[in-house]
Amino acid sequence: MEWPSRPGLPTSRRSLLVGKPGLDGHSNGAEQIAVRARDAGFEVVYQGIRLTPEQIVSAAVAEDVHCVGLSILSGSHAELVPDVLVRLRESGAADIPVIVGGIIPHSDAEDLKAAGVAAVFTPKDFGITEIIGRIVDEIRLVNKLDPLEVPA
Repeated sequence: MEWPSRPGLPTSRRSLLVGKPGLDGHSNGAEQIAVRARDAGFEVVYQGIRLTPEQIVSAAVAEDVHCVGLSILSGSHAELVPDVLVRLRESGAADIPVIVGGIIPHSDAEDLKAAGVAAVFTPKDFGITEIIGRIVDEIRLVNKLDPLEVPA
């Protein structure tokens, strides 16, 4: 299925940027999401670990992605995620949903959602297929499409 892109950019396959901001070097979760997203038909942009918010947003805009997924285990989610959100807005890409995964306390997850994060996944959310489904639903919602209803 072709997905609409932002105004002025060509239509493309659905795409996901998987970003690993901060100094944490544990990339296993991010890489598992990247592989499963590719298996599900996403074009995946993954540039490694220890990226700055500026690098993540620059890649998201340059690649015209449909969603940004951030993996943070270093505890720096309260600073780095809002920075990414601000930079996306400043780049004219506020319509790109941001999904965050990592070791994030419930109260911080609620703060991130209030700041504009579409979804937060923690270690209790270990169903990768369900996470990919949620990413698809968030992209569909941003593009004013109904979420997919997949029978269990």
